[in-house]
Amino acid sequence: MSTVLRAELSEKNKYWIDKHRYYELKHFCLQYPIWKKSYQSLDGMSKRPSDFLAISNTNETGDPTAKCAIAKDYYSERVKMIEQAAQETDAELGCYILSGVTEGCSYDILRARKNIPCCKDVYYELYRRFFWLLDNTRN
Repeated sequence: MSTVLRAELSEKNKYWIDKHRYYELKHFCLQYPIWKKSYQSLDGMSKRPSDFLAISNTNETGDPTAKCAIAKDYYSERVKMIEQAAQETDAELGCYILSGVTEGCSYDILRARKNIPCCKDVYYELYRRFFWLLDNTRN
């Protein structure tokens, strides 16, 4: 996936954030599906110790249950942060915002596949608000 350069938002806009910060947050959101999958695959009780090699790359002995809990906390914190920002953006359109920012979907794709119930201007205003809220949360 390539990064499409768009015109920058005016600094006078109430949802303005720096261009590079926006791209940082955008790529943060694109990791959401990976985090959800990783969170769901971690189960400290039903796995063999060899399955935890992805969590621990050291040869030291330790508590695999604790390592699993730390990893689950790491993933859940990030997933929750993105989901809460989407809900704070708009209670009704939060699920569409979440799809747009985590799957890289444009308004046109959301319109065709999920029948988003708003116009393009409203969606992109909420899209900018989402990243502004996420920027404030991640500070």
